[in-house]
Amino acid sequence: MNAQIDAVILGIVEGLTEFLPISSTGHLIVAENLLGYKDAGETFTVVIQMGAILAVIFFYWRLLLSKLSELFRGQPLAVRFWINIVVACIPAAVIGLLFEKKIKSLLFTPTVVGIALIVGGIILYVVEQRRSQVAHAAEATEPDLDSITLPQALWVGVAQVFAVLFPGTSRSGASIVGGLLSGMNRVTATAFSFFLGIPLLGAAGLYSLYKARHTLSQIQGGSSAIIIGTVISFIVAFVSVGWLLRYVSRNDFRGFAIYRVVFGIIVLILVATGVLHSTGG
Repeated sequence: MNAQIDAVILGIVEGLTEFLPISSTGHLIVAENLLGYKDAGETFTVVIQMGAILAVIFFYWRLLLSKLSELFRGQPLAVRFWINIVVACIPAAVIGLLFEKKIKSLLFTPTVVGIALIVGGIILYVVEQRRSQVAHAAEATEPDLDSITLPQALWVGVAQVFAVLFPGTSRSGASIVGGLLSGMNRVTATAFSFFLGIPLLGAAGLYSLYKARHTLSQIQGGSSAIIIGTVISFIVAFVSVGWLLRYVSRNDFRGFAIYRVVFGIIVLILVATGVLHSTGG
């Protein structure tokens, strides 16, 4: 298949899955494997995530500008908002920098993805099941980012570490679970996960692009494939963000949990039957 067509397909996969709690990295690893797409050092996978991050920035640009303006004016709620973002990003950023090479060389495989999808799905289902059994106020329809406390932000940050260590766990899924366990409602936990993706995935994408600046030709389709994948992921992610916020204001995450388990089982079956290569794409 043409590399540019592959890039379109992978861009759609990235945009659809980046902010859903089902693991964009896991889906991209499997998709690249099935397409036979050669992604040198997983650079393409990381860089096209920047399109999804730009979609969040575009979706929330008014709120982001407002929070920045309030920060420079020293308003307490805005200061706490940005501190929470930094605190929640630190654990995953540190672990990612320390173990990036080992994670990519050992764990970027369909087998690990399948196992992580299943385990993460079970955890997400259990968390939602417990919430449904405990009396609590009706879910909010709008995120209350100003209500997030520092301990809650730290709890989310620790949860994200598992997504960094095990591809297929889902960064958004881990951060949402961390938010739910810390007492956030679904909409707030989901929106906070969106904002955390801006520094984490944005920095990872820029860093990967810088490191691979002399070897982009080794990526199938080269720089043109990266541009196409990034643009497509931006468009699809922008639609996905709005849809997910509407969805979680009326529904829980158990449907995603079931999907994760089913998809994880399918991935492991495909590995066992030789359709997917257990060592990656």
